[in-house]
Amino acid sequence: MPKPASHFFCSTRLVQIFLAIFLFIAMSGTVLSALGFQYIIGLMPCKLCLMERTPYYIGALLMIVTIILFTIRILDIYIRRLFIATFLLMFYDFALSVYHVGMEWMLWLGPRDCILSDDLSMLKTVSNLLDNLNTMHPNLCSKAVGYFLGLSMAGWNSIAAFSYSAIAALAVFFSYK
Repeated sequence: MPKPASHFFCSTRLVQIFLAIFLFIAMSGTVLSALGFQYIIGLMPCKLCLMERTPYYIGALLMIVTIILFTIRILDIYIRRLFIATFLLMFYDFALSVYHVGMEWMLWLGPRDCILSDDLSMLKTVSNLLDNLNTMHPNLCSKAVGYFLGLSMAGWNSIAAFSYSAIAALAVFFSYK
């Protein structure tokens, strides 16, 4: 006996809300890990590393909005658009990460302004600047600060961003069922 259409609608919405919650947790965890490496372990990011974080901030916020819209039962078209926006953001981050990895592997040159990181702008006072002058070492975008299982942070970010974009695309696919 076939299942009623309302049952399929409910199961599709359950899959979508699960994917939205998963994407929120995964994207938040990824960017919190990067912040932990920066502020706890002391690995200074380069300019591209900082640029690669922005889609995570926006994407996590989009997933919060998506979860809220699910709970108040907003039309699927709006939820679909949020998943599409998340897909585009994370695919952009994937492309940026692949570009970054290519710079690290010396496949191409990067932008000229990628020599110094923007962390110097975080210092608030002149005394802070003088205190931290000897401890802060901005990184080049073409030099990885470290490797884990053979991949740099940018390499791992490219895998994560591609995975998150694929999951967002899957959620879009479920919205058309």
